[in-house]
Amino acid sequence: MSLHWIHVTASYALVCGGFLILAIATISRHAAAKRRLAQLDPRASRRAQEPS
Repeated sequence: MSLHWIHVTASYALVCGGFLILAIATISRHAAAKRRLAQLDPRASRRAQEPS
């Protein structure tokens, strides 16, 4: 493998790793926002207490 392809492979791995990190951070932020919304939303507790 030439030096060029080593750099191409390393760059591809860094890009994929960067997108993976962004995806994990987004999932984490979404989960935190969902928990915070459940904590702040007064309707959520009322809906949980109402009989179906």
